[in-house]
Amino acid sequence: MTPEHLVGLALACVGREYPNHISHLLESDTDAAPPRRLTPAFFGCFDWHSAVHSHWLLARMCRLEPDADYAGDARTALARALTPENIAAECDYVAARPAFERPYGMAWLLQLVAELHDWEDTDARTWRETLRPLEDHAAAVFENWLPKLPHPVRSGTHDQTAFSLGLVLDWARIAGAPHVRDLVERRSLAFYANDRDAPLSYEPSGHDFLSPSLAEADLMRRLLPADTYREWFAGFLGTFELDPVAIPDVNDGHLVHLAGLNLSRAWMLEGIASVVASGPLAAMATRHRSAGLAAFDTLTYAGAHWLATFAAYLTTRRGLATT
Repeated sequence: MTPEHLVGLALACVGREYPNHISHLLESDTDAAPPRRLTPAFFGCFDWHSAVHSHWLLARMCRLEPDADYAGDARTALARALTPENIAAECDYVAARPAFERPYGMAWLLQLVAELHDWEDTDARTWRETLRPLEDHAAAVFENWLPKLPHPVRSGTHDQTAFSLGLVLDWARIAGAPHVRDLVERRSLAFYANDRDAPLSYEPSGHDFLSPSLAEADLMRRLLPADTYREWFAGFLGTFELDPVAIPDVNDGHLVHLAGLNLSRAWMLEGIASVVASGPLAAMATRHRSAGLAAFDTLTYAGAHWLATFAAYLTTRRGLATT
């Protein structure tokens, strides 16, 4: 899977408005409008969060390979989306809908900011500043929500707490947001520090693209000292075996989630193995990586509009890298 292929998939969808699945609270007739008017920066890629993280993919690939042939087109797409006018409209939209894309989409928005923050580039600095009002909103979403959330959400899809908190924590550490960092650390430990005997045999559910157990373990390795983490992990998961999952229908938008599960399992296993130093974990990560990337040979738009991001997050090791 080449960077050119991943960037090409993102470029093919960031400006593609339809088909579109919007999670949209209507307050009146005036709210009935096409996606490009509702959220003019992030209207493509079938849904808002996929548009956000596809722009993250473009920024990351340009930062890592600024002289690549695709960089010009990718930068053009970023410049077209990340204008002050577009982001002002996005801010108006989300301000009227405080729970919009909480937590998954808002976590990816912060990850986009983190990527731009890390990118030593004149345009990237401009885009990063342009995004600051939307960044402030996303940070406030977590500041307002996490203290009230009584229990973690342990699903394998967008509502899952652990994966999103990992993205938010990485942003807070990279961009320098100590209040949010401390909040995420405290709430994560409160949610997960006492967990034992994860029911991994119950996974996956039929529409999962994230593993509840592995995502929790990947979050906790960001929080605990290595020796403490290894002890925690032994009590939480211990020794186990996971095989890649099959994708029964790449045209079904829910069933193709399982292609993403192979990719996310791969990076989570890599993250865990970076602390636990386990050969079997590393081997499982390799098998899941191969299966996840092989799915791109048969993808349709049902999966192509978002899976490139998961492949890029895995292959560029963003979960393990801070620069």
